[in-house]
Amino acid sequence: MSPPTPLPRAIDQGLANCEICGKITPVVACRCPRCGAALHLRKPASLQRSVALLVAACALYLPANLLPIMTISELGDVMASTILEGMVEFWHRQAYPIAIVIFVASILIPIIKIVALVWLCAAASGKVHPSPRILGRIYWFTELLGRWSMVDIFVVSILVALVQFGAYMTVTPGPGALAFAGVVVLTMFAAMSFDPRLLWDRLEIMKAAETPPPTLDHE
Repeated sequence: MSPPTPLPRAIDQGLANCEICGKITPVVACRCPRCGAALHLRKPASLQRSVALLVAACALYLPANLLPIMTISELGDVMASTILEGMVEFWHRQAYPIAIVIFVASILIPIIKIVALVWLCAAASGKVHPSPRILGRIYWFTELLGRWSMVDIFVVSILVALVQFGAYMTVTPGPGALAFAGVVVLTMFAAMSFDPRLLWDRLEIMKAAETPPPTLDHE
């Protein structure tokens, strides 16, 4: 049984997809005839930029969790809370939905997104060799997580706007909120910089390496 014929790829035909308007154009044109954007077969320095942004996000993740994300003033008693302390405080106040949202959006989602992006970068560079199905699911999940990255910042903003009861209780954002916003923005840019087509390029290279060379039949 002969092996399946590989599907044609745009890169093999010298065709580039415009990152701005999506028009397919021969890369020799250098610029998109529709919008004038520069054409590239793959995003330039995609892996390098994604890794650099991930390193910066990891550097900000520590102060985002160690510095106070909000300060609660209640009856003259001022208490600065980190993400974990704020989550525990809301849990003790029986504000369970807010505590759960803070835990999921501030602790769980950033860690999962960073780990997923690191895994994708490792796969694109050939450090790991997962199956195409796993790669597709991880990339889809990373895109899904990006929609919920700013939930906790919105929660803090809503608390600052709503939980203002004069001398009784006030909530103000802390430096940890700024650091965490930096983590969110950097991971978003890292996901945008990553070119998923590099994954399939790596798979094609792996398939070519695993395919035995054709044998010549001698009479």
